[in-house]
Amino acid sequence: MASACKDSSSSPIIPQVPVNAQLNVSSQLYPDLRQDGGFAYLQEGYKGIIVVRQSASSYFAFERACPYDPTNSCALEVDPSRLFIVDPCCGSQFNLKGQVIGGPAIVGLRQYRTSLVASTLYISN
Repeated sequence: MASACKDSSSSPIIPQVPVNAQLNVSSQLYPDLRQDGGFAYLQEGYKGIIVVRQSASSYFAFERACPYDPTNSCALEVDPSRLFIVDPCCGSQFNLKGQVIGGPAIVGLRQYRTSLVASTLYISN
């Protein structure tokens, strides 16, 4: 696992990819988004997007590329405990608000804008 990590001073930046997505948070496709701390993965973004429900009216959307090494082969995922987000390649950990809780990453996750209108969540950059 540690062999996939590299020096953060030479880490590349995450490429900017246009994001303009929407999803119905009440849809059968996203059952986990019906509870606080629930999440869903979307295909948009550079390596995908993790949508995390904070409350019935508040959602976060994060890029799945780790800021430590966005070019590695991994995409961020929610840990099976559902308590944090992890990069399986380098082991960096982030809380469900996108902040670093374990290195080697030293900066938080790229966050996309979210806007909830009725049951439709709009995600953009």
